Amino acid sequence: MVQIKEFRIVMPMSMEEYEIGLSYTIMKMEQQNTNSKEGVEVLRQVPFEDEKLGKGQFTSKVYHLQSKIPSWMKGFAPSSALTVHEDSWCAFPKSRTVGENCPLFSKCSLTIDTVTRPDNGCSENVHNLTSEQLAAREVEIIDIASISRDYWSKVIGAPNVDLTTFKSQRTERGPLLKGWMDSCVPVMTTYKLLIMDAPIWGLGERLEDCIIAGERALFLACHRLCFAWIDEWYGMTMEQIREMERQTDMLLKKTLKKPGKAGSKHEGNKKTLKDEIVAVGSCT
Repeated sequence: MVQIKEFRIVMPMSMEEYEIGLSYTIMKMEQQNTNSKEGVEVLRQVPFEDEKLGKGQFTSKVYHLQSKIPSWMKGFAPSSALTVHEDSWCAFPKSRTVGENCPLFSKCSLTIDTVTRPDNGCSENVHNLTSEQLAAREVEIIDIASISRDYWSKVIGAPNVDLTTFKSQRTERGPLLKGWMDSCVPVMTTYKLLIMDAPIWGLGERLEDCIIAGERALFLACHRLCFAWIDEWYGMTMEQIREMERQTDMLLKKTLKKPGKAGSKHEGNKKTLKDEIVAVGSCT
């Protein structure tokens, strides 16, 4: 059964700030979650132009997820099977991401369409769904000030920041207290529509629920950190972000290929991503 889930993630920033902040956050999270054995490999990153989305950036990535496999899959799925190829077309404020080519579940499909708007999550059909799709759609508003302790949140292992006490030194935004989404200025929302289909007899629905839960946990962690790291990326330009993306791609490739060292898993986590990029750039 095809599942349609829409996540609405409200953020205390402008749309222009969000584009830069999210790009920075994704780069830093990929760096922190890539080691010599697993992580993110960027295959291609080039400009594109599409009639529907417009002009933007195409990115092709491979996720090596050997240690992320849930315990209930281990009985029939070798760790080597969890290699996922993801293609994304980002033309802010819209984007499309397609996950494909997982050897274990080759018949499965996951599409994520994203639309960003300068509101607080009140738009009801930003994806222009049909009446049948709207009837099947489930909507959930994600509060980035909330804390999740489910399986996937533990697997992602993102730094734990309490946004109900956090206050940005550079923007003086925060803390995010109860009802903040109704009174926050500036404010914007990213609307993420997931369409998941796993046509596998006896396993499909459970797999769909599992992947959607994993995406939800990733959305929450990524957007929590986007705000928590605002003092690191605030004031940057898209030109700086693109250069950092180029350097980050080189860093990830080197990290995946080099031998692992005991005790090195968390080295550098206290540095900003800009610190890490400067270090890589000096070696290339």
